[in-house]
Amino acid sequence: MAITLTERAAKQICNQLDQQGKGLALKIGLKQSGCSGFGYTFDYVDKIEESDELFITHNAKVLIPKENLSYFDGAELDFVKEGLNSSFRFNNPNIENACGCGESFGLKISEEN
Repeated sequence: MAITLTERAAKQICNQLDQQGKGLALKIGLKQSGCSGFGYTFDYVDKIEESDELFITHNAKVLIPKENLSYFDGAELDFVKEGLNSSFRFNNPNIENACGCGESFGLKISEEN
């Protein structure tokens, strides 16, 4: 199971950690959200927990809770700029559907996995 980062995403993670002056990695998770079921969480953290899986791409460190790994298998994280807005964006093959506003999504894998 793996997640990959584009070079733009890795650069943004490193830049954010440098600007904060502390932190080790970007931790990505899932939360119950919106009309379709799930949303992503993003948090810069200072340490790796035993329950986290570490991925390193282009010198950027990303942590994913081990219990969520199957939901991120094959996913790619990118960082995009559209006009004045910029954000992380996933290309995740595990998403089955998304709500109309794009804030939440349903997963192909059941919650029990």
